[in-house]
Amino acid sequence: MKLNSNIPDGPLDTKWTNYRSKMNLVAPNNKRRIDIIVVGTGLAGASAAATLGELGYNVKAFTFHDSPRRAHSIAAQGGINAAKNYQNDGDSVYRLFYDTIKGGDYRSREANVHRLAEASRNIIDQCVAQGVPFAREYGGLLANRSFGGVQVSRTFYARGQTGQQLLLGAYQALSRQISVGNVEMYNRHEMLDLVKVDGKARGIIARNLLTGKLERFAAHCVVLATGGYGNVFYLSTNAMGSNVTAAWRAVRRGALMANPCFTQIHPTCIPVSGEYQSKLTLMSESLRNDGRVWVPKKKEDVMAIREGRKTGNDIPEGDRDYYLERRYPAFGNLVPRDVASRAAKVACDEGHGVNQTGLAVFLDFADAIQRYGKSEAISKGMSNADKATITKLGTAVVEAKYGNLFEMYEKITGENPYVLPMKIYPAVHYTMGGVWVDYNLETNVPGLFCLGEANFSDHGSNRLGASALMQGLADGYFVIPYTIGQFLSKEIRTPKISNETPEFIAAEKETQERLNKLLNIKGDKSVEEFHRRLGKIMWEYCGMARNAEGLKKGRQLIRELRKEFWSDVFVPGSTDEFNPELEKAARVADFMELGEVMIVDALTREESCGGHFREEYTQDGEAMRRDDEFTFVSAWEWDENEPILHKEELIFENVELKTRSYK
Repeated sequence: MKLNSNIPDGPLDTKWTNYRSKMNLVAPNNKRRIDIIVVGTGLAGASAAATLGELGYNVKAFTFHDSPRRAHSIAAQGGINAAKNYQNDGDSVYRLFYDTIKGGDYRSREANVHRLAEASRNIIDQCVAQGVPFAREYGGLLANRSFGGVQVSRTFYARGQTGQQLLLGAYQALSRQISVGNVEMYNRHEMLDLVKVDGKARGIIARNLLTGKLERFAAHCVVLATGGYGNVFYLSTNAMGSNVTAAWRAVRRGALMANPCFTQIHPTCIPVSGEYQSKLTLMSESLRNDGRVWVPKKKEDVMAIREGRKTGNDIPEGDRDYYLERRYPAFGNLVPRDVASRAAKVACDEGHGVNQTGLAVFLDFADAIQRYGKSEAISKGMSNADKATITKLGTAVVEAKYGNLFEMYEKITGENPYVLPMKIYPAVHYTMGGVWVDYNLETNVPGLFCLGEANFSDHGSNRLGASALMQGLADGYFVIPYTIGQFLSKEIRTPKISNETPEFIAAEKETQERLNKLLNIKGDKSVEEFHRRLGKIMWEYCGMARNAEGLKKGRQLIRELRKEFWSDVFVPGSTDEFNPELEKAARVADFMELGEVMIVDALTREESCGGHFREEYTQDGEAMRRDDEFTFVSAWEWDENEPILHKEELIFENVELKTRSYK
């Protein structure tokens, strides 16, 4: 299969502007006759549905939540990037573009990333107009902070609730379109299959999660905005309901899954505390602006901390290893996520982990509290303030910036992070891989589009912090409303799509049979047990570090687990009722197939880059890319016996391919 990325000609900095001005359009009177299905109502889906509705299309929007406001986008706490240069510190569209390409370890498309950087500036204006309460400086201007992998401050934020506030803005826009009838909202509906008619995506099969009824929905095209697949690892920072089913069902119908092994391990998460856990909690990357990461240098101090005889505060400054500052002096604690995560793993593997499991490092705010406290004291004319006063003033500043995050940490761990250093450890967070799309965000299946984290297009092998919200809103507000016209302009003579065609009836029948099959196994083990076992296999053999031997073993274990699942899982209830266990069973079945493709992808890619770290390919402890052989997108076609690899070669004309260094 030859993959055509459909990147327009012309200079990079004018490519998107020129393309927009020449692309095919759909007249307002024709938009009213065209139906669009949008699956997912997070930032990408809600903004796309709202904007397409505003343009005049008839939109059907689907979410498996009770409200679009429940989408997992609310969990992106730290901020959203934009090349506004409000801090006058040298930022620009090109610098955001370059940082994103470099941060992704040169495994993303130049054209898509530059368009993202351009759109970032409009996103902030759009969201301010919607009333998103971004933090502001004393004079009223929007505030910025820095995130990992960059040397400027370009991250806009709303305390530690940025994703939630942005989603409320998109939800308001969506609600307006629902109220005027341009968007028809289907809550508590989960897409279980894609329907193709004459090779084009023309609808979906969805299950009403309250009644269990399967329903057929037809449209001229389908837009997927269903998020990432991090829950394949079971323990992740994703919400428990996050899954891959919509995207994977599209793959089963012919779409390609691109770079599935590119999984991001976030360095700033609350460590695992026991087998009972079903998810992990992310502490925003914004904390690394002010928190310093360290472990004790001496093993005796490590043991004393693990045994409760000492705390982090008892370790003298000279006996602390601020390993990120030592290894990466140019970026310090704000190195990219993949670099920080691997460095934490190395510290813990060497026996310096600071909790009972040995899998935790410190994130310490003591220096920041003192620094802010002294500044506050001076600003209040207190030139000789004592330490207690300085600490009190500094704590108030930190609380104003990160208070809800600190409160969340204390509730979960029982420790006060204003007094004791936080304990953190890497955990599965974001997935850079996803459904393959071209420049128009259209998959290789005509009429099927994919937005946000569900696609692969912008982040290469590692996403920089605060870029997920940026991509979701860029795709939804500023890209798909234009590019969808390239397909729909050829559909204006196509009458309303019927959901009574043989293709829809067959897809519904296949979906019902798949659900019945799950219910009729009547085995002895719960869905949860299989999901947990799958997650352990994925983490052990396809997690932070990978090697050929382990990947081969992991693939075999997944195949054996999948066989056992289809013979020994127990799913109670029936299909025609509210049945959360049946929902989970279908999702875990899809995770098992995806997990194998992830391992095959990781095994095939014989290099280390970004979130994909092959132990065989390292240089001085750092990732070693092999640009001569692997400068391409891996796009996988599903096959029961052996997934089929298709390649999209990546061409770099505006940045130099070089070793990524943050030292």
